[in-house]
Amino acid sequence: MTKLQMVDLKGQYARIKDEVDAAIRDVIDSTAFINGPQVKEFSSHLASYCGVKHVIPCGNGTDALQIALMALDLQAGDEVIVPAFTYVASAEVIGLLGYTPVMVDVDYASFNVTAAHLRKALSPRTRAIIPVHLFGQSCDMEPIMSFAREYGLYVIEDNAQAIGADYTFGNGEKKKTGTIGHIGCTSFFPSKNLGCYGDGGALMTNDDELAVKLRMIANHGQQVKYHHSVLGCNSRLDTLQAAILDVKLKYLDAYGTARYRAAQYYTEQLNGIEGLVTPEEMPYSTHVYHQYTLKVLNGKRDALKNFLAEDGIPAMIYYPLPLQEQEAFKPVTRSAEALDTAAELASSVLSLPIDTEITHEQQDRVIRRIRAFYTKG
Repeated sequence: MTKLQMVDLKGQYARIKDEVDAAIRDVIDSTAFINGPQVKEFSSHLASYCGVKHVIPCGNGTDALQIALMALDLQAGDEVIVPAFTYVASAEVIGLLGYTPVMVDVDYASFNVTAAHLRKALSPRTRAIIPVHLFGQSCDMEPIMSFAREYGLYVIEDNAQAIGADYTFGNGEKKKTGTIGHIGCTSFFPSKNLGCYGDGGALMTNDDELAVKLRMIANHGQQVKYHHSVLGCNSRLDTLQAAILDVKLKYLDAYGTARYRAAQYYTEQLNGIEGLVTPEEMPYSTHVYHQYTLKVLNGKRDALKNFLAEDGIPAMIYYPLPLQEQEAFKPVTRSAEALDTAAELASSVLSLPIDTEITHEQQDRVIRRIRAFYTKG
């Protein structure tokens, strides 16, 4: 029996092995390992795919968030609103730069922050918002952008988990996640929907002036070599990773379709099990299912996870401790409201294996085990 994994990167590589190997060989033959032509080519292709003017590649998704904040000229103590239920990076960079992360609750159905939550966090020191498109679908961006315009706030989209997803505005216009706010940030960590074979990330924007500044910051604050206009950092996507990503970008929509089909199969088979809540899809967003995340009610999440593990079935908890309970954030954050939903989700979410290669046969094994858990008395 093939070992079931959360993400089958080896199986995905096998399907595109010849293309990836050829792309890697081209880079090695050229020896242009840093800022080779493949970096510009991939950036251009990703910009075209997303429908955005500028893509600035960088070293990883966390760097992307940090560079985005550095470009906004915020002052020490300025506040940036961030959801309490998300990966640490979204809030970590705020505190690291001397700003104040202000944590807000999230919507129970979508896992995402809403404009209503943001409004509760507003203060005279609020300067920016980081909405996180969690698990593969967009936050409701139209009211979020309206709120941001009303109060003159920057919006940095954390799009590490939803690249390829479409957001639909009230007038029917569609935009890719990551292209709606002032800056979008993404990660190319290997397990992401568009993942490389190491670390990588990117920023995107339609603002020409911001694009210039983002590029400078990612390159030691320089446009001309050895002439440093601002304090920056050294964060770049290496040529090998760009070449791999350029191959995989051609398959991103197909990858999204495969994940969606797998998610629908899980939902069809698991709906109706009392005490189990399957993911809900929001009408304003497509879902690319970076994760397929259940809510396990009645305090049974850990027992179900252990029951699956006994049969060799992996499952992951994203995220077991909400940010407001993390020791690192207690001295530097402000909470604008009770974060009850974030706490509830942290104690109930469980993500099942899902990727581009998973088969119904593999899913059936997971489904049978879950059903067995709920029928064993």
